[in-house]
Amino acid sequence: MNSQVHPIIQEEERLLRDVRTLLIERPVLTGASEHDIVEELHRLRTDIAQAKEEDKGSMLQQFDQLSALLGQLRRGRNHDELDPDCPYFAHIRLREAGRERDIFLGKASRTDHGLRIIDWRNAPIAQLFYRYAEGDEYAEELADRVVEGELTVRRTLTIAGGHLERIDSPQGVFLRDHAGDWARRVQDDPKLAGGQGSALLAHHRTQGYDRRLGERMRAERRREDKHLPDIAALIDPAQFELISGPDSGLVVVRGVAGSGKTTVALHRAAWLNFQDPQRFAPERMIVVVWGKALRDYISKVLPALGVEGVTAVTWGQWSQELMRRHFPMLPRKTAEDTPEVVSRLKLHPGLLPLMRRVVEQNTGAPTAHGVLDDWLSLFMRLENLRDNLAVTAPGAFSDVEIERAWAWLSRQRYALQAWMEGDREETLELDAEDDALLLRFWQLRVGPLRNRSKRPLRYTHMIVDEVQDLSPVELAVLLDTLDDARCATLAGDTQQHIQTTAGFSSWSELLDHLSLETTEVNTLKVSYRSTEPITSFALQVLGPLREDHVPPLTTRGGAPVELFRFTDHGGCVAFLGEALRELVSNEPLASIAVLTANEELSKIYADGLVLAEVPGVRLVHDQEFAFKPGVEVTEVSEVKGLEFDYVILVEVSARCYPDDSHARRLLHVGATRAVHQLWLTSVGTPSPMLNTSETGAVGEASVG
Repeated sequence: MNSQVHPIIQEEERLLRDVRTLLIERPVLTGASEHDIVEELHRLRTDIAQAKEEDKGSMLQQFDQLSALLGQLRRGRNHDELDPDCPYFAHIRLREAGRERDIFLGKASRTDHGLRIIDWRNAPIAQLFYRYAEGDEYAEELADRVVEGELTVRRTLTIAGGHLERIDSPQGVFLRDHAGDWARRVQDDPKLAGGQGSALLAHHRTQGYDRRLGERMRAERRREDKHLPDIAALIDPAQFELISGPDSGLVVVRGVAGSGKTTVALHRAAWLNFQDPQRFAPERMIVVVWGKALRDYISKVLPALGVEGVTAVTWGQWSQELMRRHFPMLPRKTAEDTPEVVSRLKLHPGLLPLMRRVVEQNTGAPTAHGVLDDWLSLFMRLENLRDNLAVTAPGAFSDVEIERAWAWLSRQRYALQAWMEGDREETLELDAEDDALLLRFWQLRVGPLRNRSKRPLRYTHMIVDEVQDLSPVELAVLLDTLDDARCATLAGDTQQHIQTTAGFSSWSELLDHLSLETTEVNTLKVSYRSTEPITSFALQVLGPLREDHVPPLTTRGGAPVELFRFTDHGGCVAFLGEALRELVSNEPLASIAVLTANEELSKIYADGLVLAEVPGVRLVHDQEFAFKPGVEVTEVSEVKGLEFDYVILVEVSARCYPDDSHARRLLHVGATRAVHQLWLTSVGTPSPMLNTSETGAVGEASVG
């Protein structure tokens, strides 16, 4: 140890010793009463099974009462128990009416035997830590009374294995090294800064081209016979060639995140409309996107390009409307607990040739009833399904998986048969994936799908964005609604493929399944959205999933990607709260995304940032983004296709992001939403994908 230890260190070490001693010597015994109730419930369950009928009523009532008591006990108990080796992450001292008291913030509360540890998520007094700085006077209504005083101490602590390792305070940062010696460091706090409006302005310079919307472009990019300056000025030469391509056949656009795939697709629609407004009338074009947020965004972009009235929909929205139109006799209640293997089976491209064979062999009428017979025939015999998949999808499903799916399919088949025979008492719940199967069977047996006027549904141009997260079965349905010119734009990036059941494997296999073997796949090689450090990190995270090991061109440098480690979510919220309050104050027009791995974490961080008085915090459900400045908190799986000035990826830990293909793609998608700056946080052990040998662009710091 150093000969001179700062008084702050001495004080915090003494307080930690006292707290640990109390926690170890006086543990909370909460398990005995619960154990007794559980034992009594087991005994009652056995007795009820053997009891006389006249005795069962009172015994069942007792069973219900005990069950309710057990639920109440479990709900009332803190979800997390205090760990003596890491009991809290923050320390505040309050002076009220001349008296001082020390309070610690942790992940659970303990206020007996002189302990004053409170749950940062629930206890009203915790808001003093998040709302005030050291030395501030406060006046807050707590427990129905106004409390006034001064916050004399405010420190964030890192405690591991029962040892104090770091203290963050206004007096400096105190760090303990591996030898146990302390050092004081005065450092600038990490900042989010300088990115306001980055995601809103398309203004990047690359290879001599000015990319500001509506301004001049170099002379060689002009076309004397083309008059679309506002559109052409936004794009680079490679993008322009795709936009101004032929007005028939497919244009397939791949490229890394932020390379302009969606831009190309939307501007191609505007270009076609400009060249031939009668043929490519807006009402005869459609844009199919992955999620509601991108749908809403595109609905605003196309009118800005001078194209009003193009339908922008998600696959689910489009298919459900067509299902109601073509199969009005079916109930629209969809199963909510479909097994993953069933979803994967029903969307697998190996079903496409089997469906054609079923239609050829069946003698059903070209009606909705005949289509339902086709669906029944597809899953009629287990042996046939297993043998057929062995040919059309070799190795995709094990015998156990097929049998597990068969059990589910058998129940659905029985329910559908009963429903067709008029038994409306039978509950019929088809899967969301059945929309694609039934609509495809309609096209094969009956003919074109119908519009609202009962006439053939035919589009002159179709855009399918994020195509990698639609299945070949769904794409077959969509592309069969094109007119004879088959004019469509497919845009996507297999590196952002996050729908594990969709059945998309590669561009070549997709085009083969759809009998489009000769279609050229065009690759955009410049990443315009993110800075070089963000793009580099996002590609390194992909690891073996990278499609092209030649890094894309980027248009600008930027701040390094940083990882901040914490011992508790409360400490992470405190750190982010301070950084975001300053950012929103300095850059009120900034768009900020706090992205989590699941809904539970989203709720914790949204509530915590509100508690920390960060302005403009919005918890986003079901992709209801505001598309305006502020802090939006949601799951990383919800933001594909969007972009933000700043992105903070929360809890990039081994638990939330294990080293597998799905997690790699999710983390890649989340990272590439950032235009200007990217931060990562971790309370648990950081994800193995952040290993510095693999993602060396990440700067790491333990904060508290």
